[in-house]
Amino acid sequence: MQPTYEPVIGLEIHGELLTKSKMFCGCSADYGSAPEPNTLICPVCTGLPGAMPVVNKRATELAALVGLALNCTINPHNTFARKNYFYPDLPKGYQISQYELPIAEKGWLDINDSPLPRGDELSAGRQLRVRVRRVHIEEDTAKLAHEKKSALIDFNRAGVPLLEIVSEPDMRTVDAALDYATKIRAILRYLGVNSGDMEKGVLRFEANVSVRPVGSDELRTRTEIKNLNSFRALVRASAYEIERQTKVYENGGQVIQETLGWDDVRGVTVSQRGKEDAHDYRYFPEPDLPPLHLSDAWIDLIRSRLPELPEARTNRFIAEIGLSPADARFLTSELFLADYFESVLAKAKSPAKTVHSWMAGEFMRYLNDSAIDIKDLTFSPESFAQLVDMVTDKTISGNSAKAVLNEMFKNGGDPAQIVKEKNLVQVSDTAFIQEAIEKILGDNPREVAQFLAGKETIIQWLMGQVARATRGKADPNVAKELLVKALEARRK
Repeated sequence: MQPTYEPVIGLEIHGELLTKSKMFCGCSADYGSAPEPNTLICPVCTGLPGAMPVVNKRATELAALVGLALNCTINPHNTFARKNYFYPDLPKGYQISQYELPIAEKGWLDINDSPLPRGDELSAGRQLRVRVRRVHIEEDTAKLAHEKKSALIDFNRAGVPLLEIVSEPDMRTVDAALDYATKIRAILRYLGVNSGDMEKGVLRFEANVSVRPVGSDELRTRTEIKNLNSFRALVRASAYEIERQTKVYENGGQVIQETLGWDDVRGVTVSQRGKEDAHDYRYFPEPDLPPLHLSDAWIDLIRSRLPELPEARTNRFIAEIGLSPADARFLTSELFLADYFESVLAKAKSPAKTVHSWMAGEFMRYLNDSAIDIKDLTFSPESFAQLVDMVTDKTISGNSAKAVLNEMFKNGGDPAQIVKEKNLVQVSDTAFIQEAIEKILGDNPREVAQFLAGKETIIQWLMGQVARATRGKADPNVAKELLVKALEARRK
């Protein structure tokens, strides 16, 4: 049955900028390392009367960099405004933001507008260009901690530079919204403007969701789901809200414009307040801050700092290195992973696909199991390249390489030295391997009979016994060839 309603989704993404000081004062922005609440504060970020804000130059540069990466036009003349609303976490009673003249606007980002299949079909998804309405700078709020009937306020986060990226409502599937959010996060990390650590709340999503009859161009009443701090929450909350609104219309009701929260435990959206429009915030120009005037030379200087972005790097890995779209996207999903891969590839003699296979497999498994950040590895890309090459040239077996890699993750070290100390050099001596095979077949007549009766899968079990008997040192290709010959000889 074809759906009668389709979703219309726009995203607002808030990301804290990686600056040393806050947006409008000299207090440290590293509130995560503050020893106590309310220690990284001053009259400006606590909103005391008479305090005068000053624009953070570094935050302005990072915001312009993001705007350029998203194909935006940088406004050479942009202004700050007061966004008035009253919550306990907003010390001044208003937020300094940008409204009529943001630092960047009218950009775009290409995404996939269909579920992303696995494997080499990854590039076959339908492409969609999502328009980026604006990129602007503002200040973050304080943090609230609720204890029984009380609320405690920590102003250490108040005033931290915050970037808001607002899309047009161009996405028609939850998968499209997920791909857009994923790519924005990757771009922010590539640019070094945000850590992307959503668990710490430094990157947050807000989804504007509505539904309309399929084939219609109308924009119906939308709801805004606030403060989604994971991709999983973004997907679940958006999908739930699409289903909820569809049922409202199907039952003859009307969707109410409101701001919603997401209850992750119950898996439902919950009403927080009536949705504000721009006029509700009573925007007016910030009288204490002059307009920013950005010269063409300054904008060109920021543009020159743009690195190779994820999409361009993905295309290069496909065209120049010969990786599949799926493999390339995996490697370019994180800046340091892509950098590490290229460093390994520059040192390795093995093919790129072999290097990728080891990185996507055992390397990532050990990385995840050990909870080590790739930036903190105790061995160099050159050492990892040496290990992969030792498997390629059959100096050691794949199983032995896994043991060596495990040791490298734990204690670092030179792979050749580890192989020597553990006596893991691969053996291709047919006499040695043949002797082990004959003993194994003699000790396991039932399994031999099963193979001869047609159960050929038993050979994998027998190969495991050969690997165990030779302590993983037997060349698996040689061992399998000798094993098959020995089994066939018994058939006669």
